[in-house]
Amino acid sequence: MAEILFYVSLTMIWIMLLYHMFLMQGGYLHYLRYRKPIEKWEQAKAPLPKVSILIPAHNEEVVIERTIKAMVRLDYPKDLLEIIVVNDNSSDRTGEIADSYAAKYPCVQVVHTKPPNAGKGKSGALNQGLLHSSGEIIVVYDADNTPERLAVRYLILAMQNDPSAGVIVGKFRVVNAARNLLTRFINIETISFQWMAQAGRFNWFGVTTIPGTNFAIRRSLIEQLGGWDEKALAEDTELTIRVYDAGYYIRFFPAAITWEQEPETWKVWWKQRTRWARGNQYVVLKFMRHLFALKKKRIVFDLVYFFFTYFMFFMGVIVSDLLFVINLFVDLHLDVGIVSIILWILAFFLYATEVMIALSIEKTEFTLKNFAIVLLMYFTYSQLWIALVIYALYLEIKRVLFRQETKWYKTERFSKDKKGEAVS
Repeated sequence: MAEILFYVSLTMIWIMLLYHMFLMQGGYLHYLRYRKPIEKWEQAKAPLPKVSILIPAHNEEVVIERTIKAMVRLDYPKDLLEIIVVNDNSSDRTGEIADSYAAKYPCVQVVHTKPPNAGKGKSGALNQGLLHSSGEIIVVYDADNTPERLAVRYLILAMQNDPSAGVIVGKFRVVNAARNLLTRFINIETISFQWMAQAGRFNWFGVTTIPGTNFAIRRSLIEQLGGWDEKALAEDTELTIRVYDAGYYIRFFPAAITWEQEPETWKVWWKQRTRWARGNQYVVLKFMRHLFALKKKRIVFDLVYFFFTYFMFFMGVIVSDLLFVINLFVDLHLDVGIVSIILWILAFFLYATEVMIALSIEKTEFTLKNFAIVLLMYFTYSQLWIALVIYALYLEIKRVLFRQETKWYKTERFSKDKKGEAVS
């Protein structure tokens, strides 16, 4: 029995590895051709729509000024641009800083939320911002983002020329990637996710996931959907399912680039990623109950993928690891043999190959140093994700059983002191 469980677990792991290699091939193909229609689109010179940028901000005084400065520098007509900072129940200088820019720039507005509509998390802040906006297109950025000057123009350009797309998703890069080993891990993780999962799924299946930032959505669509789900910790993944089910699709267009700050300490990383894992588990469980009632069947495939990732794959890894360790002390009659060792070695090199292909697309990241970090990630960062997913699942089960209220955790930001050290 133990041997059957071990090989079933090994099979699930290999299915995921081979699937991600397939996605990586698709991601590379998307990279080769996503820029081809840009020149034709620009020559069409279609009238630009009014755009509302929503920036949810709760206690963001460390980063909000840099973010607003990047917004007012955007290459987009200011008479067609609303930059709405939602100061969501902040107890620091976030509102004061945002108000100072609103006084200088007519395109900047500040919404100060008040009880009972305050402090409900990112989804609640976005819903409040939506109520105060008037743009035909809604663009969302996190409060730590500094989009490149052409980012919004590219999002709108793609949306104007792709009427079937309800949402256009850009690319995000890590601004503090060189800070320490953790941020280097995260930088490699985000690059791999975007070119493998986002670009790969879009290339093969026309499916991609809305991230928390750097995306544009049609106002008519978000209003049709009733705004953001305020119970969802991963409001972006939850919105993704509803967009597809409404009959639209989501286009991954990496020409639109933003730079964002990532956690610089393990404590902050753990809290942020726990929220992400819990949020994705919530989405899977919310929609799996109505799996076959969903109108668009290709999103069913994506839900199954999320279910496999957050439940079956991690369960396979846990079971295989446990059986292997237990067999070292107790004879389970588990014959792992030379074949299993070879499979493990091959899996390790397949993982490294997938990630290095992703890094080769971002040419500045394809370095010997990053290759060494990728090898280290397999034994450290990637394994820590297993513990994190287990912990997140425990919290979700506890929330459901005891009907606990969902609490939204805002990621702690970091700035630099005079010596260049990170300070929270």
